[in-house]
Amino acid sequence: MQRLQYEASWDKALPAKDREIIEGVFQETKLSGNQAVAFTPLWQAMNYKGELLVTVIVHNFTDNPFSFQMEPIRYVENSELVAANEFTIPALTIEAETSMPWAFIFPVESLKTQPALEDGRLEWINAY
Repeated sequence: MQRLQYEASWDKALPAKDREIIEGVFQETKLSGNQAVAFTPLWQAMNYKGELLVTVIVHNFTDNPFSFQMEPIRYVENSELVAANEFTIPALTIEAETSMPWAFIFPVESLKTQPALEDGRLEWINAY
């Protein structure tokens, strides 16, 4: 059975309002739909450095822990490629049958076009 888990620093710093949103989205999306690992969008923003931050719930529907090791991921809005980057996140391991919120930060040089920050989604180029 899928469970929601927060990385330790998220658990300490996450505002109650955001936690409520995340838990609501998790309840709506915690069933696999035939994917081993899936992203459910939460929100996206630009930071002061001009980097794109895309926050999602990462669902690991498999029976094995999962971590990001040079994983090519892209951010798409309305079928248009906005950003692409490879992600290695040594501090993040998502246990089996676990979902976890995470923010993917796309560096300025990975942006292909200016994001609208609406109706975006992450796509894993080499899906699990």
